[in-house]
Amino acid sequence: MANAAMAESIWISLLSNLARRIFRQYVAACAGTIAATGIFLAGFLPLAAGAATPLYCVLVPHFKDDYWLSVGYGLEQEAQLQGARLLFFEAGGYEARAAQVAQLNACLSEGADAILIGAVTSDHSELIGAIAQVAPKVPVFGLVNALHSNALSGRTGVDWRDMGRVIGDHLSRLHPAGSAARTAIFITGPDEAGWTGPLEAGLRGALAESSVSIAQVFVADTGIKPQLEQVETALARYPQADYLIGSAPAIEAAIGLLATRPAAPRPKLVATYVSHTVIRALINGSVTAASFDDPVLQARMAIRQIASGPLTSQRNVVPEVVLLTPEDDIADAVQISPPDYFPAVQ
Repeated sequence: MANAAMAESIWISLLSNLARRIFRQYVAACAGTIAATGIFLAGFLPLAAGAATPLYCVLVPHFKDDYWLSVGYGLEQEAQLQGARLLFFEAGGYEARAAQVAQLNACLSEGADAILIGAVTSDHSELIGAIAQVAPKVPVFGLVNALHSNALSGRTGVDWRDMGRVIGDHLSRLHPAGSAARTAIFITGPDEAGWTGPLEAGLRGALAESSVSIAQVFVADTGIKPQLEQVETALARYPQADYLIGSAPAIEAAIGLLATRPAAPRPKLVATYVSHTVIRALINGSVTAASFDDPVLQARMAIRQIASGPLTSQRNVVPEVVLLTPEDDIADAVQISPPDYFPAVQ
């Protein structure tokens, strides 16, 4: 045990400040969840032989970008530790409200013990009404995306204002008010998504004391094709933009598009969340910054929240949002899903 502790101490000491910060918050989240929410250690162990295997139903908007793949990976990793079984349902996009409503009812038919929903919309009456009908029969937990329902048994998800704020704070430090004016184009998800409004609000609030102005906001579903279309439109309309701030698929599209245009002006790229491509681009310096909310850890916390029982399920314990830059030891500090991971979807 002493040798193992020493090896762990040496490993931590080799990492950057970012890595140590993320490691500490991971440990704190685990310990804090046990201490602050009253989860017993036995709750984190596989079920005893002969115990019923809980079934958790997971609804996500889509798996068209890596963010939700990292969420799925974290859910599977923690469910395995907890001895739980998962059923994944993919709505198909942020406009697929009817599909997600139908999937809620499918979870009920499958006999799920709990439902985790990454909502396609935060407040549409159709989805809110469906949750209100299902929740008395099986607990429903919000997952990542904001969801304004009083019927939820709990929620796991960072405040996406913080995702925008850390980027705005970063740009404000680089370009304080009174310095030379800078222009940004902002490419994000659709208005229906519960995270887009808070993200933009956090970004704009933090930029208020800077010399950076957002020329225009471009919105689309967060698949690579619709985001690429927005990138093409944005760069054609604002070819001299200093920054392109965008979702992970938008940044991926911009990297590919700019590679085909070596003579064209190149805005600096800033990602509002991470993907495998964004991580590689941070390491090689072609992306200058990205928000990171640790989707794998959030997913693990979501499973733990269900396992903690009804007395503590209202807590929303999540990681701290941090800013990643090429100066950080990202390869050591950041965990996302393996490149070949894809969950089994119903």
